[in-house]
Amino acid sequence: MSKVYIVGAGPGDKDLITVKGLRTIQQADVILYDRLINEELLEEAKPQAELVFCGKLPGKHAMIQQQIHEQLIYYAQQGKTVVRLKGGDPFVFGRGAEEAEVLAQHGIPFEIVPGITSGIAAAAYAGIPVTHRELGSSFAIVTGHMQEGKDDSIRWESLATGIDTVAIYMGVQNLPYIVHKLVSNGRAATTPVALIHWGTYDKQRTVTGTLETIESIVKEQQIENPSIILVGEVVKIREKIQWFKEASLTVTT
Repeated sequence: MSKVYIVGAGPGDKDLITVKGLRTIQQADVILYDRLINEELLEEAKPQAELVFCGKLPGKHAMIQQQIHEQLIYYAQQGKTVVRLKGGDPFVFGRGAEEAEVLAQHGIPFEIVPGITSGIAAAAYAGIPVTHRELGSSFAIVTGHMQEGKDDSIRWESLATGIDTVAIYMGVQNLPYIVHKLVSNGRAATTPVALIHWGTYDKQRTVTGTLETIESIVKEQQIENPSIILVGEVVKIREKIQWFKEASLTVTT
């Protein structure tokens, strides 16, 4: 019987995929994969497996979401074992729930295979714990896709003053707006910030600063997406427990 596995591939380092996730790749007849997965994972597929690229760039989609839904249905109805391979975790800004809904509507059996999300894994590789007994007991994950002047649905006051550590995904282009909203809603301008670029890959780079300095540092170091933004006192722990050898030296201000 056909089945679709919606699988989180983890943040980049191929060794961080789960045992179950790897097993689904090895057994799949078809793999529909995203841009940010480590393509070395595809080498684990059967020689006869069909590989379908579904990657997306801002404004440039190899396959729009509706087409992905149609592909999942098409291959599953052919009786194939299908893996929908997504970076990080499929339910953390991954649209995995939308795909699962479509499968459920068509009566197609599916399973969700969680993956390690980059907000936690990239932080760990940068030597930053998202929680810490003395510096941070709460942690939030937020999308960085927002536009100034439009309702971004984020409760900035609560986020700025009620959460110790904030991980912001896909937010580099909106960094000035994010900094402004956090500071104007009560977060201290001296709050430590880190940006982790290509987290867990051998090309990982991390820059650190504060809310008042991070914009100039990011511009100077030409940090772009894919990057995770971490805001909180836990960033300071990096000075003590940085362990992963990065592609370049960290800049700290």
